[in-house]
Amino acid sequence: MTSPHSESDPDAPLDGEAAIIEAYLAPLAAGYPGAFGLKDDCAAFTPAPGQDLVVKTDPVASDIHFLRDDPPGDIAWKALAVNVSDLAAKGAVPRAYLMALSFPEAPTRRWMAAFASGLAEAQAAFGMSLIGGDTDRRPGPVTISITVIGEVPQGSMVRRGTTKPGDVLFVTGTLGRSALGLALLRNPALAARWSIDEAAAAAARQGYRRPQPRLAMRDVLRRYASAAMDLSDGLAKDLGRMCRAGGTGATVSIEAIPRDPVASAAVKADPARWQDVLASGDDYEILVAVDAGKAAAFEAAAMLAGREATEPFGISRIGAIDATGVVRFLDGNGRPVTFARTGWDHF
Repeated sequence: MTSPHSESDPDAPLDGEAAIIEAYLAPLAAGYPGAFGLKDDCAAFTPAPGQDLVVKTDPVASDIHFLRDDPPGDIAWKALAVNVSDLAAKGAVPRAYLMALSFPEAPTRRWMAAFASGLAEAQAAFGMSLIGGDTDRRPGPVTISITVIGEVPQGSMVRRGTTKPGDVLFVTGTLGRSALGLALLRNPALAARWSIDEAAAAAARQGYRRPQPRLAMRDVLRRYASAAMDLSDGLAKDLGRMCRAGGTGATVSIEAIPRDPVASAAVKADPARWQDVLASGDDYEILVAVDAGKAAAFEAAAMLAGREATEPFGISRIGAIDATGVVRFLDGNGRPVTFARTGWDHF
């Protein structure tokens, strides 16, 4: 019996879980022998001698972490990148990942082909392979749950709760681009209000859809960092988490916060957009605390790593850790800055 949909029709829904796995997901596992071509119930993973495993799970869902009409390849890239960003902040090397896909209805061949292509791009860029997972159908948004596995030399994973008073705070890249890119996707007229051209607007939209994990920082972090974490929920919230975990406080100058041209233009046109720069999620940069005596050497090494990265990035000194137990953001006149919210919160 033939399917009511022609197999050549790219917009026909796929016929069953086996079709999704065999046609689109199994090829992504070809690079890792322990995945067994996704033909077994489990994968086998053997860490290299002298290495610790670093494991992270971070799901993404439609209309929460990505827009339902985003290109499927971009959705796939982001789903993997947001997890790899955590590995980068721990100083880990990505090795493999597991993925669970949940759909409210069967995806089309066209959607799955584009999604698998985006995953192939991402895993090639990050140096890892799919090794297993699951697919299911249930009510609700499309949800992609990924668990990444990385490696670090034994005992060298960089923690976030190991800050010390006197540590200098740094951040990679620029902040706010992703939040402003999302704002532009929702309201394209903002580009004219902010006086930015289409190239700048496109870069901001790309920042939201295809974040770039700072994997080039991993060796530098293991060598110099007192503590580090990725900025997934906004600098204000994540710095607060870092300080609570370490029993410390911090003071940050907002004038030192690195911004790209879009963020600078948006803040100039509307000062309330500082909220997007300091207290919005999806930046996936790395917040780093470094002993003051190592700060100059760290900064030089990080600048070199950033210049040599596939997607070059900078490093900025933004403040310092202290013993107050309070996180403060100060404006150019030394006055405290307050926020309507500190960052992204699922609840």
